[in-house]
Amino acid sequence: MASMLTSPLVDIATLRTHLEAGLPVTLLDVRYRLGGPAGPDEHEAGHLPGAAYVDLDSALAGAPGDGGRHPLPQTSVLQDAMRAAGVRSGVPVVVLDDWSGHAAARCWWLLRHHGVDDVAVLDGGLAAWVAAGLPLETGPVDPEPGDVTLTPGRMPVVEASAVPGVDVLLDARAPERFRGEVEPVDPVAGHVPGARNAPSTANLGADGLFLAPDVLAERYAGLGAVPGADVAVYCGSGVTAALDVLALEVAGVRAALYPGSWSHWVTDPSRPVATGE
Repeated sequence: MASMLTSPLVDIATLRTHLEAGLPVTLLDVRYRLGGPAGPDEHEAGHLPGAAYVDLDSALAGAPGDGGRHPLPQTSVLQDAMRAAGVRSGVPVVVLDDWSGHAAARCWWLLRHHGVDDVAVLDGGLAAWVAAGLPLETGPVDPEPGDVTLTPGRMPVVEASAVPGVDVLLDARAPERFRGEVEPVDPVAGHVPGARNAPSTANLGADGLFLAPDVLAERYAGLGAVPGADVAVYCGSGVTAALDVLALEVAGVRAALYPGSWSHWVTDPSRPVATGE
């Protein structure tokens, strides 16, 4: 049977049809907002039927430290979390959140990086599901344990030493953070010299859905990110950059992720910092 996931994104109508047909799919709810309500409480208050909660800080990131604020998790930790959430070999995975796809994109990237190809982000996330008038469940979700085996290395990654040599380096943070006018989280303001600002929020329309593939392709082409180019993305801690990587994938451009991102870059005072445009 052909998978319903033909893109890194899946729309509400496709997911609904799949679910109503009783076809297997694993739903992961990566409820996360910086400074927002606790994810588990929000999940229990209302979630897509059968969607298991996945915690970004404990499952999708390692402990903060020299590797940055959200370094990549150990493979064993990620695998245990995915199995606990019911991820199974051969069953498609749909990931969603209530943070404009940022946390969901992180989960999508990690699964792709670790060899799970049949995974997509729900376009519009929880808000789009609710806007469509579709039902939510309440209470905890205790799925049957999965059996997925994860092996890293499938998606391109760039480390700090190679970042200066990237032809098209994109910074997914807000423009004011890129310019170094404000820095609410990290100890140093600014950006990696030579980077171009590509705010992750600009991938979405006013309706909270991703822009069309051709529109995304035009946006990134204007920044030099075209198919076949040497492209890498970073952000503050490696989470929101995954949304740019996903959008680039939709646009037909494969991009590397700098996992430690700015929070790792500034741990070494010898690394250069730029401000302004």
